[in-house]
Amino acid sequence: MSRAKGNKAEDLACGFLYDNGFEIVQRNFYSRFGEIDIITLKDGVLHFVEVKSGENYEVAIQNITKQKLSKLIKTGNVYMKKHSIDIDFVYDALIVTPCGIEFVENITL
Repeated sequence: MSRAKGNKAEDLACGFLYDNGFEIVQRNFYSRFGEIDIITLKDGVLHFVEVKSGENYEVAIQNITKQKLSKLIKTGNVYMKKHSIDIDFVYDALIVTPCGIEFVENITL
């Protein structure tokens, strides 16, 4: 996927999150392990959100591999330590397709 398409999907995802009561804390946080697309806060819980887009849900969700999830978790740990944060947190996914946006909570289960 091109960076332009990725940015468009992330913009749509941010709008979706904002409309659903999430506060956008940061976008595109990088560490040596990888990137977190969107970091949000809602009801005292920090959400690390991975945005995936595709022609349909199945194509998009399959791009969240075991390796990608491992990098996401390591990067989340870096973020928490760097900012001295000690609150509840969760890793989520937002799947953006031509048919809409689907929020998948707690993808680490």
